[in-house]
Amino acid sequence: MSNPNVIVAGIRGRMGRQIARLVLDSEKLALSGGTVPASDSLAGDTIAMTDTRDTAHDIPVTDDLAKFDGVPDVVIDFTAPDHTMSLLETCLREKSALVIGTTGFSDEQEEKIRQAAEKIAIVKAGNMSLGINLLTLLVEQAAAALGPDYDIEIHEAHHRHKKDAPSGTALMLGEAAATGRKVSLKDQAVYAREGQTGVRPEGAIGFSVTRAGGIIGEHEVLFGAEEEIISLSHKALDRSVFARGAVTAAGWVAGREPGLYSMRDVLGL
Repeated sequence: MSNPNVIVAGIRGRMGRQIARLVLDSEKLALSGGTVPASDSLAGDTIAMTDTRDTAHDIPVTDDLAKFDGVPDVVIDFTAPDHTMSLLETCLREKSALVIGTTGFSDEQEEKIRQAAEKIAIVKAGNMSLGINLLTLLVEQAAAALGPDYDIEIHEAHHRHKKDAPSGTALMLGEAAATGRKVSLKDQAVYAREGQTGVRPEGAIGFSVTRAGGIIGEHEVLFGAEEEIISLSHKALDRSVFARGAVTAAGWVAGREPGLYSMRDVLGL
């Protein structure tokens, strides 16, 4: 059986380039193309890429996934919510699996993704690193074990160019904490504090955000009681940690039954 063929959306972006190179290096996947914005001069042409062995490859690129001749087995997406919705339509039509690392979706877009997962296999995660997904599991366990006497605060920091806040990873950690507490994050989340806020609401899950410089990604979850503070944290040192997770997810989801999967499914956590 031939290796699943992969198309990388946003192949000339920071994440797209790293993902594409890792797919080229993979012995289990084949890179068949990438997408770029319509304004990109290479749309409809090829992009020269090298793998880690310095072997050159000419990769077809287009501004529209539907323009590729063959049907991709898997599409990897780290772009923007509106573009993800366009990819979703094509994947539904072609029955291609989809790996979504994009964040910042509206409630309506999230619902469209859930509906699409009834017909195709989708891996969706706010963060695809092994470390963050282990952290998510630990946060859920800690929230369950520590109980309501421990206040939960989540802080995240990213580079100045990130467009959504809190990050998808912070929200994922918040969901894990809420699951551990058996509550709804939507009901307990506090995203902003300013002025006379009054005392901290019991059971609140607080979020705070930093945007500065070139920070790749830092997340910390605090469990604070009167007598002690417990801190669980993760710091990304290189974007390749996310790219490797995305490629792992692509190999896992190829040929999978329809469903909405997480990285915890991929990693068996």
